[in-house]
Amino acid sequence: MKYYTLRHKDVAHVAASSDGKRAYILRAFKTMNVLLLRGHDGTIPPLSEAVELDSPNVEILSPIPHPRQDVICLGINYADHAEEAACFDKEAFSKDRPDPIFFSKRVNYSQGTGDIIPMHEDICDSPDYEAELGVVIGREACRVKAEDALQYIFGYTIVNDVSARNLQTKHKQWYCGKSLDGFTPMGPCIVSADEFDGIPKLDIRTYVNGELRQSSNTGNLITGIPEIIEILSSGMTLSPGTIIATGTPSGVAMGMDPPRFLKDGDEVICEIEGIGRLVNTVRKSFREADD
Repeated sequence: MKYYTLRHKDVAHVAASSDGKRAYILRAFKTMNVLLLRGHDGTIPPLSEAVELDSPNVEILSPIPHPRQDVICLGINYADHAEEAACFDKEAFSKDRPDPIFFSKRVNYSQGTGDIIPMHEDICDSPDYEAELGVVIGREACRVKAEDALQYIFGYTIVNDVSARNLQTKHKQWYCGKSLDGFTPMGPCIVSADEFDGIPKLDIRTYVNGELRQSSNTGNLITGIPEIIEILSSGMTLSPGTIIATGTPSGVAMGMDPPRFLKDGDEVICEIEGIGRLVNTVRKSFREADD
């Protein structure tokens, strides 16, 4: 099943679709966060009991426009990305670490496909893209073993971990450079975990203005999804609705020679097999994009 947050006539609705074409409003859930809190107890009604949204004037929002907590991210979780990152700034992106790198990303609002990515050009001179598989937790997870981890996953989505590279390297940690407003587009939907056979191994790609920049497979993660959940839940409780961005493959702008950072008007498409496409356009600021 694919789960969406859709806006129709200025009202946001949680909706579900079995085919990605016909959407049904799930009126029992005011927001996706509410659905995630209740979804594993069997209270999601079948589509036969839902109301079909029959209108062409529907805007696809981020599936979780307002995450309940910061997004948990993994850095340097594809070997090829580790090499290109170290070439850009060895001190900031050293790959000589035996354990996974975790950091968090502040998200006041996550925009969806079709929305803009603001450049924040007054403080950011190096906006970059990172296509990532997002894992959405559906059950409270505490001290979960890797072999049981898949039972705690509600589904998967696409996250573009937009990054201000100058801030990321300047501060010697990644929180500020990752957390600017509008730097976490997500979507277009959450695909329920039961749509995949075990741990998903999915093709992941990014296009900028039609040019293929990133191309890999989520099966190439250094630290796999079950291990990520085991490590995190060993000392912290992962609540329903927790979003984990699992890392990005090589091909980001900072890895090019010379770097090719995003600029005003660029179209960024993050694509993951079986989930869909997250399409956003880069703009100098919110105000200019709205004018």
